[in-house]
Amino acid sequence: MSVHESDPPTGEKSRRTLSSTTARRGLAMVAVGAVLAAGATVLFSDGFSPPEKITTHTTATGPATDGPVSATSFGAADPGTCLQWTPTDDPETDRQDLAEVSCADPHRFEVARDIDMSVYPGVEFGPGSTYPGSIRFGELRDEHCAAAVDDYVGAKFDPSGRFGVGLMFPSQTGWAKGERTLRCGVQMPSNTGTLMEMTGSILDQDQSKVWPTGTCVGIDQNVPADPVDCSAPHAYEVASVINLTQQFPGGHPSEGDQDAYLEGTCTDAVNGYLGSDTALRDKTLTLFWDTIDVASWLAGSRQVTCSVGKELDSGGFATIVGTAKGDILINGAAPVPPPAAPDGRALPTPLPGAAPITTGG
Repeated sequence: MSVHESDPPTGEKSRRTLSSTTARRGLAMVAVGAVLAAGATVLFSDGFSPPEKITTHTTATGPATDGPVSATSFGAADPGTCLQWTPTDDPETDRQDLAEVSCADPHRFEVARDIDMSVYPGVEFGPGSTYPGSIRFGELRDEHCAAAVDDYVGAKFDPSGRFGVGLMFPSQTGWAKGERTLRCGVQMPSNTGTLMEMTGSILDQDQSKVWPTGTCVGIDQNVPADPVDCSAPHAYEVASVINLTQQFPGGHPSEGDQDAYLEGTCTDAVNGYLGSDTALRDKTLTLFWDTIDVASWLAGSRQVTCSVGKELDSGGFATIVGTAKGDILINGAAPVPPPAAPDGRALPTPLPGAAPITTGG
């Protein structure tokens, strides 16, 4: 993520209060922290009795939604099968309408492979074996499902994209009856790990982790949360989605090349979104964007977002209420535009710790 403060109205561009590398890494770590701070569960059980909830994730595959599936409802699912259900907060009623649907319709799980663990050597999965705990199921997900998903998408899974690796496993009742199948698949977790609906097969779409233009991403303790209405407290607002294919039709562009292109492109896009070349400055907002790393580029991801928020000196984001296209509050107060630069001269933003800039003749 690259960060720029708004430019002064004339003259050279304002200096960054952080180097692009420092700012990018800092905000990226904030976003990752928001993701990894949350766990999610998919809960399937015979008769939907209270299942054992687990929270597992790795830095390689991101957070995933895991849960037991009953022997009676597990059935068989070919690769490419898409599953849908209506989530509820009550484990007694949650997912009782689990059904196979067309991948063109909204769904929450796309099957990559069913794995029969009973054929594996050793006693761990043999008859009468002890039911694995949550930690072990998390390990099995990492050991088997990451590779299964990678094979399913033809070695083109974006580890930093909007999809995550998921696992469905037998319930304790099903395990006692001899069920040993693991179901590996793809799902789409939100920033906080909430399982979101997806439309279309992963095989047919760009996996870039982008929100549509106009999306406001909520905030929780100064870190990004899940999308909300822009009238609710949020961390930032997506002003544009940029596809890098036309600018970079060949191999992976360096981070510097992406920054050089996106600095102007995002500035123009944000100015158009806000309706003014001075709105970003007047509202004291920060412009920032994403870049694509090598692994994501090789997986086919080409889209990045240009967003506006208010970076805090201490790290993270201020709380914004209202769309940036209109009147906003930042931490409960209306933004105060900075003083204008003298005629014919730029008034750059000083670096942290620098002496105040004077305009004396």
